[in-house]
Amino acid sequence: MKSRHVLLATLVAALWGFNFVPIHWALDDLSPLLMAALRFILAAVPAVFLVRRPPVPVRWLVLVGLPLGVGQFGLLFIGMDMGMPAGLASVVLQVQAIFTALFAGLLLRERLGARQVAGMAVAFGGIALLGVAQAEGGSPVGAFVVCLLAAASWGLANVAIRKMGQAATGPVDPLGFMVWVSLVPPLPFIALSLTFEGPGAVPDAARELSLAGLGSMAYIAYISTLFGFGVWGWLIRRYEASTVAMYSLLVPPFGLVSAGLLLGERVDAVRLTAAALVIAGVAAGSVRPRTRVELPRPEPQPAETR
Repeated sequence: MKSRHVLLATLVAALWGFNFVPIHWALDDLSPLLMAALRFILAAVPAVFLVRRPPVPVRWLVLVGLPLGVGQFGLLFIGMDMGMPAGLASVVLQVQAIFTALFAGLLLRERLGARQVAGMAVAFGGIALLGVAQAEGGSPVGAFVVCLLAAASWGLANVAIRKMGQAATGPVDPLGFMVWVSLVPPLPFIALSLTFEGPGAVPDAARELSLAGLGSMAYIAYISTLFGFGVWGWLIRRYEASTVAMYSLLVPPFGLVSAGLLLGERVDAVRLTAAALVIAGVAAGSVRPRTRVELPRPEPQPAETR
């Protein structure tokens, strides 16, 4: 990758890592389900009037939008609202790469190599250690489990995106795809919010939403989602997906550092070790090593006969 594109990929990873801090701030003012609905409404409108619909059947927008929006982000917001620290949430969510490989093997019959299986074992070992540390430290284990389910939902969405690519009738622009997929989650989230958070969630949010909460929602919808995914998709179109994917491993370190600096979250040696195991396992299981291509050697020419 060119140096400026390396900086661009690193910037996106930093923006995504920092994203967990605005989520924490916004949850101070908003209930998680209503917040998730607003996040996708802001991401979709007015952008949906400015970009073309992806060349895929509508059912694929729904099949991707439900696990990606309602599953991943809904569970993430609920888990963090239950008390999952922002920095550790950024670590747990990266296990989506392992869940993607697992679901691809189960649903798409893709073979899991020894490298992927080893990576899964290391990553899930880190997750188990992190879960034990959460329980012993008095943190809510339920919040940890919900965030882990959010990572699983993201993995399921990745498999749906992979299948969707086969049904597309033309090239799919990542930014346009994200905008149109964002139309799917609001209605389910509004229904879930009315059911579990009550009709008073909307007037409560209108009264309590601060400038910090409003700015956090703008960051989550426009900077992290539209700008981040737009740039990421542009990079993937220019370079191999595995090369660009390497930079997603920077998200947890940026998440842990930003949460430590801005939220005062401390990570002890056990949690830091668990985070390192998760990142190492994800790297081993999802990043393919480059293969050497050997050029054929020229065959020896017969000696000229006199």
